[in-house]
Amino acid sequence: MARTRVQLTFPPSLIQEPIVYRLVKDFDIVINIRRADVKADCGWVILEMEAGEDTLARGVAWLKGKGVQVDPIESDVIA
Repeated sequence: MARTRVQLTFPPSLIQEPIVYRLVKDFDIVINIRRADVKADCGWVILEMEAGEDTLARGVAWLKGKGVQVDPIESDVIA
């Protein structure tokens, strides 16, 4: 199993969509939400994701295809 940390930034058009739920349900990726800030017009979530490397790559590609900005994070995000 591979593990990665990412920040997902959502455009206004996706704020009401169950993007994180679909990531878990459709790709069988285990997530841990480390931080999040979601408002009516924008939002971001910092996730730890764990799955096989191919599964993670497919999940990230799907997120990008939906219009979510995906940025890798190297350090711990709990402050």
